Amino acid sequence: MTETAQAPVIEIRDLHKAYGELEVLKGVSITAKRGDVVSLIGSSGSGKSTLLRCCNLLEDSQQGEILFKGEPVQWHGSGHSRRPADAKQVLRIRTNLSMVFQQFNLWAHMTILQNVMEAPLTVLGRPRDEVEAAARRYLDKVGIGDKADAWPAQLSGGQQQRAAIARGLCMEPEALLFDEPTSALDPELEQEVVKVIKDLAAEGRTMIIVTHDMKMAHDVSDHVVFLHQGRIEEEGAPAELFGAPKSERLQGFLRSTSHV
Repeated sequence: MTETAQAPVIEIRDLHKAYGELEVLKGVSITAKRGDVVSLIGSSGSGKSTLLRCCNLLEDSQQGEILFKGEPVQWHGSGHSRRPADAKQVLRIRTNLSMVFQQFNLWAHMTILQNVMEAPLTVLGRPRDEVEAAARRYLDKVGIGDKADAWPAQLSGGQQQRAAIARGLCMEPEALLFDEPTSALDPELEQEVVKVIKDLAAEGRTMIIVTHDMKMAHDVSDHVVFLHQGRIEEEGAPAELFGAPKSERLQGFLRSTSHV
């Protein structure tokens, strides 16, 4: 294999991000190799969601490197003027890093099947028959194949989030990025989505997950990163981080959450 073929799917090196004077990320580095599940945990405002959005270039960063399968993002400008330099590269990276948001973001005027098919048809230009077959397969995979012709408003929150995951999968991405995928759901519905994420992890899917669910982070992750005030306070295997946390901040954070 070539060096690029062996490279991590996503690599972030010394990333800095600020909104005006407010520094949100202060030199963060993370790596997700093929098949890795990396969970980002920490208090609100620690920079978790911002880091995830920087991964697929929904947010511009002021300093540091972002590499996708060994290919560095090309930038022009510096500091607050820094922007990606190659629009085609941005599109290629984004289509390979499917994002699943907290609020589902389904189109209300489209059926569930149409929602799942839309991006592969319009962004990737794949044949309709092929896309429909894949969409139905992924809806079956997440357990809502019988809801293909329903409208989003007819589904529960858990079903809508599973539809959003099917939509992400239908892009056939290199990795899935989850931004608090269960925090908008009641505990009962949350478990439907957790089961899907666990199944995807068992398949060896590459995922980065921002989550408040410590049990899920413990159960599905290969690597857990604890962010505090824009920096990595502690990271490691779930058994180490949850079983024997070293830093006082992580110990305090875990005490304040219901982790099992």
